[in-house]
Amino acid sequence: MFGSEKDSELAAAVAELATAGTVAFGGVGIVGSMLPETEAYQRVAAAVTDHPDEVRDQLDRLLATGSPAGRVYAATLLMELDPAAGRAAWTALRGDPAELPTATGCVLDSTTVGEYAAERLAGT
Repeated sequence: MFGSEKDSELAAAVAELATAGTVAFGGVGIVGSMLPETEAYQRVAAAVTDHPDEVRDQLDRLLATGSPAGRVYAATLLMELDPAAGRAAWTALRGDPAELPTATGCVLDSTTVGEYAAERLAGT
């Protein structure tokens, strides 16, 4: 473990991702507001390098039990942590028909988790 304050910060960030409603990796809207799930993603991403074992356990749970956006965030983070595990996660998600809202800047869109996963696999 890496300290109870950091543990609780990681747990809170993962809990936010577990219920995430939208995938957005940067600011959204005209003013570039950061969604809570984007901030949570960034907190977990910051822990990937320094605490990979703790993060890996959380990501595995998130892949199994998270919202559609949460599963996408988990697979994205797994690609950073362990590219082979990330590809395996994207492969498993490829058949997922769940609706997935996305946001890039001012552009709001919707796809399925499976279509998003297929795009990620095509880019690796």
